[in-house]
Amino acid sequence: MYKRYFTYSVIVWISISMFSCSNRNNKPVIKFSGDSTSIIIKNIDEASLLQVRNAYRSKADTANLISVLIRPGDLDTIQDEREVPGKIKILGDSLVFSPDRPFSKGTEYLVESYIGVKFATAGDLIRGKGKQNLKAQQQTLKR
Repeated sequence: MYKRYFTYSVIVWISISMFSCSNRNNKPVIKFSGDSTSIIIKNIDEASLLQVRNAYRSKADTANLISVLIRPGDLDTIQDEREVPGKIKILGDSLVFSPDRPFSKGTEYLVESYIGVKFATAGDLIRGKGKQNLKAQQQTLKR
């Protein structure tokens, strides 16, 4: 009887500890700055922020932490998305993208980022719902 009680209590304890971890979807927030001169990624969790800082320190000029693309308009003859060149800075717990040229008014920009994207949580792995491919977080911003 005690053996069964001990076994069940261990199973319950493990289950509670796995499911008590925060499983909320706190994706980073991607938006324009107040004056629309830069794009800010906020709400980055601590583990992702540490990885971003390490990548930034190792190769600050070539770190592809985010991609900013100009979306073609309905009447645009060239239907390709063009990348916006710019620089990335880390300010506190945020990542700031400043373009080489100012953003154009009335233009849509597609921002793609792998910051904070997770392969799977412990619960997903147990249920067999792990992702095979990571999908970038995408946000369309209109200036």
